[in-house]
Amino acid sequence: MISEPPPFRVLSLDGGGMRGTYTATYLDQVATTFARRRGAEALDIGGAFDLIVGTSTGGIIACALAAGVPLGKVVNLYRKHGSAIFRRPLPEKLPGVAMDIYRRAAALADGEAALREALQAVLGATTLSEIYERRGIALAITAVEMSQHRAWVFKTPHFGATNHRDDAYSLVDVCLATTAAPIFRSMAALDHADCSGSEQGYNVFVDGGLWSNNPVLVGLIEALDVAAPGQGIEIFCLGTCPVPTGEQITRESVHRGLTEWKFGGDAASLAIDAQQFAYDHMAKKLAKHLGRRCEVLRFPADKVPAALIPYLGLDDTREEAIAALINQARTDADMTNSKCAYSDRDPEAALICSLFDAVPVRTDPLFKRPAPLANGPSSPSHQTEKVASNV
Repeated sequence: MISEPPPFRVLSLDGGGMRGTYTATYLDQVATTFARRRGAEALDIGGAFDLIVGTSTGGIIACALAAGVPLGKVVNLYRKHGSAIFRRPLPEKLPGVAMDIYRRAAALADGEAALREALQAVLGATTLSEIYERRGIALAITAVEMSQHRAWVFKTPHFGATNHRDDAYSLVDVCLATTAAPIFRSMAALDHADCSGSEQGYNVFVDGGLWSNNPVLVGLIEALDVAAPGQGIEIFCLGTCPVPTGEQITRESVHRGLTEWKFGGDAASLAIDAQQFAYDHMAKKLAKHLGRRCEVLRFPADKVPAALIPYLGLDDTREEAIAALINQARTDADMTNSKCAYSDRDPEAALICSLFDAVPVRTDPLFKRPAPLANGPSSPSHQTEKVASNV
């Protein structure tokens, strides 16, 4: 009897600013519980996935997971450096706008420097090609390139016909590009990684959340390019504790101005909510027509409690906000772990349990995952040759 090959597993991580604290804590807590069940010290969460896609704060977490960085370090990054990264909260009233006009540019520059320093302490100087060679985990991180206003996906060299455009970009630079949210952060000017000396040029990037805050479709398309023919695909989507969606708006209040939209900040939050719903549904509809088993699961699926709403600002760096996100993440992780008791009759619980049962045990700070086989699912020599340049 020929056993079915393991599924091609994808982790898709949404953007959401400081709410990445929730995402990192949730994953860490679920994995910690499974580690105890399995009698292990700790699990290497990134090692369970063939591909990790991420946008904005999800891009930071994606890079950390691919590099084998304990998620506790990511939570500490938000907790210790959040206020230095987001130095000036968006003004909520007109009197604060005049001061913001004069001071925001300097605050953004200081914030970029603080983020770079914090990222370097966690991710070092590792490049996309080095992380794939070391760990065999594919990465796809979204951004927007400003010279042409086009989508850009930073990729490890995991595809057989890749053009290797991004190989030499460091994880730090990739994180700066994907998190460069207009108004909240500076744009990211990155030197061309494949040039030096007098030939050195640069590209300017902004946050990938402008087109793919929920990168599930990026993950699905990439998986179809890389997975073996007929191999099952499982995509696990994780958000950032988004604000409960929907508003009851009176006819008299539809004429919102700058202050009502918090000078663009609330419009960004609205885009995050809309993309999560829309892209999840598109991915699930596409999954039915692929001619192979394809599961798309968002977890956790519980509604955000109303008490958390005051703490969900993208740039809210208050200690009480961070503590609220961490507490909610721990609560949701406990609920997820409890559901595994019903995995025999709950298909979604069964998927989550099988995922975390497959997470490798961490044996050292940089757990080394075996490199993909020459003809394995992560090295698609089985595919017809084609040009496969990055987006």
